[in-house]
Amino acid sequence: MLTEKIQNRLKQIAARNQRFTVLTGAGISAESGIPTFRGPEGYWTIGSRVYHPQQMATYHMFTQKPDEVWKWYLYRRGVCRRARPNAGHLALAAIERALANRFGLITQNVDGLHLRAGNSRQRTFQIHGNVFFMRCSQGCTTDIYPVPEELPDKSEDQPLTENDRRQLVCPRCGARSRPHVLWFDETYNEEHFKFESALAIAHQTDLLLIVGTSGATTLPNHVAGIVAQRRVTIIDINIEPNPFSQLAVQTPHGAFVQSASAEVLPAIADLIGLPHA
Repeated sequence: MLTEKIQNRLKQIAARNQRFTVLTGAGISAESGIPTFRGPEGYWTIGSRVYHPQQMATYHMFTQKPDEVWKWYLYRRGVCRRARPNAGHLALAAIERALANRFGLITQNVDGLHLRAGNSRQRTFQIHGNVFFMRCSQGCTTDIYPVPEELPDKSEDQPLTENDRRQLVCPRCGARSRPHVLWFDETYNEEHFKFESALAIAHQTDLLLIVGTSGATTLPNHVAGIVAQRRVTIIDINIEPNPFSQLAVQTPHGAFVQSASAEVLPAIADLIGLPHA
């Protein structure tokens, strides 16, 4: 599963006080039972029309059908709430405990499973947001707030109630809140999505471990591109070959490991030197 070359490189990272960065995508969460964003579970029916995720997850749709967008995200929150961190998530939390400030995690996932597994908010860049949080739709503040726990998850046939709407407001100004996620018609920024921080870590890291993503969004591609240009090791873990796996094998000591992350990441945690369970 892990070749001797990969094992030696990982041991060097641990022994030489070097930086270790992880970039995760939908694949690691799929192993916890969360459907991939673009899969059948992402589609949403409004009346007689079926909307694609790329249509629902937009600021434009929110301005047109805010209740439906919130229903969709409350449904997705329920899926995420029922999921549990898997062995891969727990292994990454263990690696952070072992490496401390030498560790960085960039995740495209909005399910919060990395934080629930034990990764710190400080070192976890949630570059697409988190469905368990909301913020003011009018931008009166940049603060983010937890979506109220008592707010029920929704299904397609459950409309928002007046009580739901009263809870889905900005605590500061009373305007409608919005899910704290990066929508398809929005751009990355540092304040909410750690754009500059993610690029900075790409310029500093000594190894990039890519887990369960094929690079369908721009910031992960920028991060991987910077690391590759620096001739730094990239290891890609994925169940299928993808553009990142091709990039990884072109880097010094780089490799593509075709396997489920829950099988590989615990072995990597062991190599770095801290139990992962």
